[in-house]
Order: sequence, then C-alpha cells, then structure tokens
Amino acid sequence: METGECTGEREESRASTETEAEIDARASSRRAQEGILRRQSARESAARTYARALPIVPVRARGMTIEGADGRRYLDCLSGAGTLALGHNHPVVLEAIRKVLDSGAPLHVLDLATPVKDAFITELFRTLPPGLADRARVQFCGPAGTDAVEAAFKLVRAATGRAGMLAFTGAYHGMTAGSLGASGHATDVRVTRLPFPHDYRCPFGMGGERGAELAARWTESLLDDTKSGVPLPAGMILEPVQGEGGVIPAPDAWLRRMRRITESRSIPLIADEIQTGVGRTGMFWAVEHSGVTPDVMVMSKAIGGSLPLAVVVYRDDLDVWEPGAHAGTFRGNQLAMAAGTATLTYVREHGLADRAATLGACMLAQLRQLAAEFPMIGDVRGRGLMIGVELVEPGDEGGAGGAPDVADGDPGTDPEIFPGPVGGGPRPAAPELAASVQRECLRRGLIVELGGRRASVVRLLPPLTISDEQAAAVVDRLADAVAAVARGHTDSGSPHATPSERAG
Repeated sequence: METGECTGEREESRASTETEAEIDARASSRRAQEGILRRQSARESAARTYARALPIVPVRARGMTIEGADGRRYLDCLSGAGTLALGHNHPVVLEAIRKVLDSGAPLHVLDLATPVKDAFITELFRTLPPGLADRARVQFCGPAGTDAVEAAFKLVRAATGRAGMLAFTGAYHGMTAGSLGASGHATDVRVTRLPFPHDYRCPFGMGGERGAELAARWTESLLDDTKSGVPLPAGMILEPVQGEGGVIPAPDAWLRRMRRITESRSIPLIADEIQTGVGRTGMFWAVEHSGVTPDVMVMSKAIGGSLPLAVVVYRDDLDVWEPGAHAGTFRGNQLAMAAGTATLTYVREHGLADRAATLGACMLAQLRQLAAEFPMIGDVRGRGLMIGVELVEPGDEGGAGGAPDVADGDPGTDPEIFPGPVGGGPRPAAPELAASVQRECLRRGLIVELGGRRASVVRLLPPLTISDEQAAAVVDRLADAVAAVARGHTDSGSPHATPSERAG
C-alpha cells in the first residue's frame, strides 16, 4: 500500500524522469484541483471546517491512503473524524453495500423491520457490555450522532420525570441545541457543568489521582447539597475519552466512581461512545476499560461502516417512550446498516480492538520520546488509536493556564496539602504552533486533525487496519513536521515575539 510521496525531494526526483506529457498532465490536474477549491470557497458556507485546513480534493481512497485530484497521496489520520474504523472503501464494506444494492431490497424503510436491520441489531447486541446486552433496547435516530444525543436526553427525561442534565467541561456531544448545550463551547448554558479529570490541565492544579478525587467530590457535593442550586437531574452524560476536548481519557477509577454516584441516586448514566466505540480505544467500547455498564449508550460514526447511522442503546426499564416520541425520516438507512454489520463483525472477528491497544501504546511511547526532545510538546496522551499531542509555548513555565501565583507563606503552597500539578504545571497552549504542525504534516503527506482547548492538540485517529509500516510513517512524518515548526519558531525569535518583531 502506498504510504505517500509528498516531500519536495521526491517531487524533484520524479520530475527529472517524467516526460513532457506527464509534466503537462500533472500541471493540468493541479489546475483542476485549484479550480474546484476556488469554487468551493466561493459557493459553500463560511461554516465549513476541515476544508479550510486541508486544501485537498480527494478523488480516490483505499485503506489509509487518499489520493487528491492533483495526484498527491496522503496518509489519512483523520478517518472521517473517527468514522472509518476499517479505513476507506474496505472490501468487506463494499461487498456488503453491493449485496444490498444487487438484491433489490428497499433502501428507505423508515422504522420498518427488515432482514438487514435484524442482522445489524443482532451483531450490535453481540458486541455490547454483558450487563447491558442482556436487557438492551435500541432506538434508531436521524443519521447523526447529535440526534442520538438529543434522543438520549429525551429518553432519560421521560423515564425519570426530571429535566436537568449533568455534563462535563471539555465535552463535545454535537451541534444541535440540546447537544450543544452539554458541550464545552456552549454559550447558552442550561446544563450543570462538572469538572472532568485532566492530568495536564487539572482544574484543581493537581492532576493524577488527587485531581480526579477532587472532581468526584465536587460532583457529590453539588448533588447532595440542598443549597447547591442543582436539583436531582434526569441524567449524566460523559465521554470515556474526550475527543474534541483534546483526547483526554477518563481515569478508570473516576469513571467507576461516577457510576456509583449516579446509580446510588437513580440518575441514568449516558456514555457517549460516538467516537470512542467499535475498538477505537483498545476495547470494543471504551467504557469496558473501567468495567462500567452505563444505562444508556449513544453510538454513531463507525457503527455505520462509513455511512450515516446513529442509535441509542439503553436498559429496557427506561423504555417508556410513546410511539413517535423520537423519530427521523432517515432512521432506516439500509446501506449503512449493512456496512455497519460488516464493520462490527470484522472488528470483532479480527481482534482489531486488541490491535488498537497494542499499536496505540507503541505510538504513544514513540511520541512521548518526541516530547522529551521538543519543549513545544506539552503533553502526549490517548488510549488505543485515539491519540493527542498538545502543543504549548516552549520555555514558558506556568503562565496562562498554569498554576496560579501565591504569596510566600500562603497555606496553598504547602506541598503536603496541595502537592501541585503533575510535571510542574502546564505551559500556555499554542494554537498557532499546532496549526503550523498540521500544515507541515500535510506537506509531508499526512492528514491530521486539531482539537482541544484553543485547537492546540494535534489529533491522530488512524483506521484500526493501519499497518506497522504505516504507523511508523505517521510517527516519522509528525516528528519531521514538529522539527520543522520548532526550527521556524526558534528562528523567528523569542516564543513571545510579535509577528512584526519576527518579520523585522
């Protein structure tokens, strides 16, 4: 499989052996791509995101490789924001889709029962945590994760008769009104927000087990204090690994604590597995790392095998919906169900979750070695093949986002009471450096995403089918990109030089 050929040296070497006709053809392809990009910029909305940072026009894709209209090849570590568990156009997915198309089966069926849907539900239930699979019900939603989140909220509100919701700082649950209100960048907040444990940027300035313990205690205090202003909620929603929040794995012990807190107070626990599910984190479902069985699981992305599909799976005693309480015209996507069945089966039968755990641990170790070499990498974290590299301003300890300054003699400086954050505290986030690393990666034939606070985290979401050779190429290209940005950052002057100072 191609692993990309995008460096300047390779372009020069190829050009020296190309005929004039081949050079003209490549130039024509580039012009065609530039034209498509110009028209996109002129005609599509200002809300577009990936297209701004990734000015490519994909025309072919297979596995982890994308080919642009200009003929350049890229290793795709975006994978449709985690949708493509098996990469692009995997043979088992294509075969499943063709089989439905060739059978003459209806492609649009609303919520009617079909053999395709029955096979999908059977395979999905086979993968669920045992404590949920034995009592599961499934609701098919509009084909986007955000609609499944909305459905989960409506479900627990109907089942409990309560209205409020608990969510966490840094969360991302979608872009519709209810989902957005529970996400970290919400502006019209009607959801109680709780602290999410974070070793590098701990909200309590501690990190580790102590920071997670304080986060749990804060949650208990809000729920049990009659003067907290937080009435007993309808549910709690959390991500086992915060993705858009910056690839922050929930500590297993903390997640078990959240399960005990919610269970003892009859608060349904909703696990958002939209991006973490189907083997991504090294277990089939990310909650399995902690042994937690949630009351509700929200799923989308990979369960559709690259096609739009979203479902909510929940305990049968919560199934109090009235007919039509949640619906969607396209909740019966037959092609997505067929592709999803093929994907779920392939991941399960080929042990791809275990593969993600092993290869992900190896990549994390290599990237942490890179962090030791470059001060602009503040933290490397992740689980399985869900990896984040946080870029920070080098050489600036503490500062914005770091531990607060305190006067000498302040009891807050007592290390026995306040041991201080792991590693001495975080340095300021560096979104400009992260964006530069993303651009340098693209120049080297590597597609990566940005996320986290201030978009300062380079995210890697390769397909679970990534080979050892491709994994090595990903790390090498990212390392090369970081080195290039570090050289440019040093050459431009001090880390805090203004653009005019650097130019001057």
